[in-house]
Amino acid sequence: MNKTDFLIINGPNLNMLGTREPEVYGSLTLAEIQTFTEKSLEKDNVNLEWYQSNIEGEIVTKIQEATKKNYKALIINPGAYAHTSVAIYDALAMVKCPVIEVHISNTHRREDFRQIKLTAKASTIIMEGLGKIAYLTAVKTQLF
Repeated sequence: MNKTDFLIINGPNLNMLGTREPEVYGSLTLAEIQTFTEKSLEKDNVNLEWYQSNIEGEIVTKIQEATKKNYKALIINPGAYAHTSVAIYDALAMVKCPVIEVHISNTHRREDFRQIKLTAKASTIIMEGLGKIAYLTAVKTQLF
């Protein structure tokens, strides 16, 4: 049986999870969240391709490359680029599979500038405030 492929992209500062504002983002590292997600999905016959970059252009390139592959969904936590990046928005708008934007924290309970998410306008689903289960939940929404 073939595995279902998902691409999970993480933007700037997500490599600092575990030490960056643990009161907001929790104490788990991105690697620990990845392990948790993969273990939770072991019986679901999925393949998760994880990618993280602090560089906007690298994220755009990864999204463009995804348009040439057959992913079930592209899951993205654009981090701060959610609020500023027209380039990531434009790249996401080219993706044919569902785009699920996740945020570990509830951005609506944070600073005013986090209320506007440019990238969300190119997303099929937006999930936030779910902490470590954000990526797991995003994958699960596409398995039904």
